[in-house]
Amino acid sequence: MFTAEITFAGSHRLWPAALALVAAIGMVLWSYRGAPRRPLFAACALLKTLGIAALLFCLLEPLWASRRARPGANLFLVLADNSRGLEIKDSGETLSRSGQMQNLLRQTAGGWMEALEREFQVRRFLFDSQLKPCADFERIPFDGRASALGAALEGLGGRFQGQPVAGVLLLTDGIATDLRSSMPDLRNLPPIYPVLIGRPGALKDLAVDQLRVTQTPFEDAPVTLQADVRVAGLNRHPVRARLVDPSGRSVGEQTLTPARNQQTLAFRFQWKPDRPGVSFYRLEAGLSDETQAGLVTNRTAEATLVNNSRMLAVDRGRGPYRILYVSGRPNWEYKYLNRALQADEQIQLVSLVRIALREPKFEFRGRVGETGNPLFRGFGDQSREEVERYDQPVLVRLNTRDDMELRTGFPVTAEDLYGYDAVILDDLEAAFFKPDQAMLVQKFVSERGGGLLMLGGAESFQQGGYHRTPIGDALPVYLDRTQESASPPELKFNLTREGWLQPWLRLRDNEGDENARLQSMPAFQVFNFVRDTKPGASVLATATDSQGKAHPALVTQRFGRGKTAALLVGDFWRWGMQDQEARRDMDKAWRQLIRWLIADTPRPVEIAAELPAIGTSEGLHLRVRVRDKKFQPMDDATVTVTIETAATNAVPGSNVVARFVAEPSPTEAGAYETLFIPRESGAFRASATVTNASGVEVGRAETGWTFDPMAEEFASLEPNAALLESIATRTGGAMVPAAQLPRFVRELPRKQAPIMEPWSYPIWHHPLMLTLALGCLIAEWGLRRWRGLP
Repeated sequence: MFTAEITFAGSHRLWPAALALVAAIGMVLWSYRGAPRRPLFAACALLKTLGIAALLFCLLEPLWASRRARPGANLFLVLADNSRGLEIKDSGETLSRSGQMQNLLRQTAGGWMEALEREFQVRRFLFDSQLKPCADFERIPFDGRASALGAALEGLGGRFQGQPVAGVLLLTDGIATDLRSSMPDLRNLPPIYPVLIGRPGALKDLAVDQLRVTQTPFEDAPVTLQADVRVAGLNRHPVRARLVDPSGRSVGEQTLTPARNQQTLAFRFQWKPDRPGVSFYRLEAGLSDETQAGLVTNRTAEATLVNNSRMLAVDRGRGPYRILYVSGRPNWEYKYLNRALQADEQIQLVSLVRIALREPKFEFRGRVGETGNPLFRGFGDQSREEVERYDQPVLVRLNTRDDMELRTGFPVTAEDLYGYDAVILDDLEAAFFKPDQAMLVQKFVSERGGGLLMLGGAESFQQGGYHRTPIGDALPVYLDRTQESASPPELKFNLTREGWLQPWLRLRDNEGDENARLQSMPAFQVFNFVRDTKPGASVLATATDSQGKAHPALVTQRFGRGKTAALLVGDFWRWGMQDQEARRDMDKAWRQLIRWLIADTPRPVEIAAELPAIGTSEGLHLRVRVRDKKFQPMDDATVTVTIETAATNAVPGSNVVARFVAEPSPTEAGAYETLFIPRESGAFRASATVTNASGVEVGRAETGWTFDPMAEEFASLEPNAALLESIATRTGGAMVPAAQLPRFVRELPRKQAPIMEPWSYPIWHHPLMLTLALGCLIAEWGLRRWRGLP
């Protein structure tokens, strides 16, 4: 708002007016020359002087000058929220929030909207998930499924960029589904004047707000759900949350009681899905009735029940995950590892076990006249290259897919090795691998993204000669120098502080039981000492000797796209020899370690659903990444994406709603994209089928997601005055109370606008000036007559 100033159009009359004022003062004093000096006479003289001065002031023609917005030259935008969330009625109110907004926007004669249209070109808009122009606000359909406030403001900024917009009047409850964690871009926007609809703290409701799903290789509870339930106006009333699968079977229940009137309760569920792949669940929350085993669904107790449940998708992946185990000799470690993994249906352990070393080449030699038996010749010293070229060790293949798998021994090509998700090396010297094979193992981890685990056998690590080899470079420990124990070791296994944070290393529900389990583990006697761990490696477990010195026992690290681990204990099987409980613990530990090893391993075909921003109208992008047997991007594939509803975990293919042929991505090799716009709320499963140029299927993948915009819209019903205050401050606007709208519109023309004009008003022409002059003279005359003075 501009500061006004006073100017004088009759400034040329200043000196005559000043002389007249001096003369008038002299005449007043002369007229009161014989009067006694009393306060009454002084007041009369002052009133007469002020009256004459006011008349002489008008002689100068004073003007009240300022600047104002030129009528009809500027635009003014009125933006109203028409989402379903405004159908909520606050406690103690006769009208819903939508009814209150409708009353504010109703066009009436002499109302604030009519006054606004006299001064500005008014443009009306509605917004929910989209920004829409509106001819009038007489009948607003409050049916929007989201409140994309940020997108609406950015849309206005882009649409009216460069045009003379004086401001934006924003009518909303401040609940924005697309501004949960960020603010919109307000750089191109004029001042925004929000009008808050709704009264904070005036409703009773509970709502499922945020769902965060995390997955771990923890066998007993591989899926963890953190659910935030927002409670308003229900102080000390128990709230029960229940997790159910689509068939209605309860997975878990919890009850918490809010201690404050406004509080967010954190519910935590852990469970193991019954099936691999994509599964869908529903979290239900409600007021708990202590006298009944159920949830109270009393509509009078809550503002709405729409936000009392929400669906979630869990993707456990679909195997089989194939692991290649290579050992230099049959040992007990393989026996127990193989038995432990047989209980995991998603893991296939393919084994290559050497049962005999290669032997020197034998050849017959015959000479003319020789009398000795040539059968015993040929065992002389031979070079290692000759032995390797002619003789091979005796290897046994176990659990192979067919007779051809691993028939020639350890894979020598990327096509053969990259078909596995992880490699385990046990009791095997580095000389077993040819240079190309050792480099292939390193690339298997760094480029393909596989997992590598070396177990602590007698021919592993430094004892196996892995120092300065490609495989040794990938391991998380240094192998150049050891710290050998002078006596046979007696080492106790324990977790480090970092190891305690890894759920796949823990086997008990609480710290006390886990400590007791660790103390009951036997002392290990076969150990591979190393100098140190490499930078970036994580020591998750240690082995403490009799002198109390801790040595790294389980070390992990990221290596390229994959991960490597070193288990330096060589007789881990000793743990399972104690009793049945220890045997079960050891089997579980093996399964969780292997699950961690393959948890992030890339698959040949992967599909991901890139969800749009909450509250927007954008579609869902599906991206399929396809790799060939060498794990190189595959650009000549045909990718068919099938989308089906999956609200009841129906048989795949029974509820198909769409089928697309994905198009190659213009930005990423081997990636294929398609767009899906869901029309209805629910749970969806997408499966991708990939065929090569010859039409042969090369792989499949699936993913799932939930689409429930109403859950986001009603996740919070508390008017967000803080957000609107922030938007107003950042754009140079101000909050406008609903009751002050008429006054705000009257003052609006005097605020800064793109197109302004000078404005002035003649003060001397105002009735107050004449009233002031006559009032002073009449008051002076009245005082004299009241006291009976001449």
